[in-house]
Amino acid sequence: MDAEIIAVGSELLTPFRLDTNSLFLTSKLNSLGIEVRFKTVVGDDPVPLAEAFGTALKRSRLIILTGGLGPTEDDRTREVVSEVLGRPLHENEEIRARIEKRYKRLNREMPPNNLRQALVPEGADWLENNNGTAPGIWMEHDGIIILLLPGPPWELEAMFDSLGMARLACVAGNERIRSRVYKVVGLPESEVDHRIAPLYRPYQNPTTTILACPGAIEVHLRARAASESEGDALLDDLGDKIEMALGDHVFSARGESLEEVVGIYLVMKQQTLAVAESCTGGLLSERLTRIPGSSDFFLGGVVCYSNKLKTKLAGVPADWIEQHGAVSGVVAQAMSEGIRKRAGASLGVGVTGIAGPGGGLVEKPVGLVFIGLSDSRSTTVRQFQFPGTRERIRQWASQMALEMIRRKVRE
Repeated sequence: MDAEIIAVGSELLTPFRLDTNSLFLTSKLNSLGIEVRFKTVVGDDPVPLAEAFGTALKRSRLIILTGGLGPTEDDRTREVVSEVLGRPLHENEEIRARIEKRYKRLNREMPPNNLRQALVPEGADWLENNNGTAPGIWMEHDGIIILLLPGPPWELEAMFDSLGMARLACVAGNERIRSRVYKVVGLPESEVDHRIAPLYRPYQNPTTTILACPGAIEVHLRARAASESEGDALLDDLGDKIEMALGDHVFSARGESLEEVVGIYLVMKQQTLAVAESCTGGLLSERLTRIPGSSDFFLGGVVCYSNKLKTKLAGVPADWIEQHGAVSGVVAQAMSEGIRKRAGASLGVGVTGIAGPGGGLVEKPVGLVFIGLSDSRSTTVRQFQFPGTRERIRQWASQMALEMIRRKVRE
């Protein structure tokens, strides 16, 4: 069964709101073996909404519309669906009673326009909404399943999990979709494809997609099979070859972030970490402390943006800064060594660079970053030249610092 998702709401066509419902629904549908072939975002205007719905009717066996089921004049999904299908709306007394009861329980007067949510197309079933007033709607038309869900994620997700999944499982068939993501660091997208294209080209199932993400490359595999175990076997067959080709550049095959992988290795090796950051402004520390239980390995860090604080907090000799500049390999080395000793950590990291957009020079351009990593025996310093915006440079710097830690702890 192929599916199509239509996200309804003019706010989704602005820079201020993102359609996250379709991501949730796609994951759930895939777990049932249902492939999402099309996603559309359309505003509240009934004309383009009717056009989008009419197009979906011609090409998809399952259509899910999200949003536009509220009580206001711009909530037009049920009306448009009713008109396109030629199935008039009728007030459902049970829904009306539930809405009135909800307002009474809250000791609030119900605005009359809430009763629009009690309208259901002829012949349709309604789905209970335990987190709001707008019920969902399930209907079948000429062999096509049409599902209308409320827009607020906390309403949509609860409704789909409790009611939608069970209904769809009965009609989805036996095929299942299994997926796996290999996360790669330290190789450009072209090099990743060069290494693995001869491996995945002969395969029609699984399919392979390569994506460039902030600080990493992701290789997505998707397999269709009669069972989850059979799908996993297909993924293993191709995935093992891909891992061999990419070697230790693969840091995750189970969805973990790089900071999660670093945390796992540090705990396994019973090592601790402290960081001194300049251009990343605490981003590296923030990423490490996203991980539950990070106190088991992360002792802390300092953001020493000024030269004075590099000396005071991280122990960088002032004459080194004067001689080499704050953005230099020797300063990154001193930052990593100084913070490690002061914190009593197994490992210390120092990051210094020019994130831009200003401040660059010919000999030290924007994007130049030095990262130092020290332990009790030695210190490694690497120099990078990252492209892009200030935020992209900071993200790349934190990513490569984590990658240096990963490789060090795996030794």
